[in-house]
Amino acid sequence: MPDDQPLWGYTEVAAHLGITVGAARSRKSRGALPAPDDESIPDRPRWKPTTFAKWKPVGQGYRTDLAAKPTVDPAAR
Repeated sequence: MPDDQPLWGYTEVAAHLGITVGAARSRKSRGALPAPDDESIPDRPRWKPTTFAKWKPVGQGYRTDLAAKPTVDPAAR
């Protein structure tokens, strides 16, 4: 069974993730994207759409360490 999936470049990946193409390139260089499915053309990695369907971005979700901490009002003492 041949694999007839289209391959996504940075433009399609950025649109899928809701980010700019520059941000997609930056994430790739930092290792924050899944490994490309095709690297046959230098500087033009490409991914299958199913790669992103199975992939969960690192650090996505609610971060409790960034939640605002309650402040103590000195006048309330």
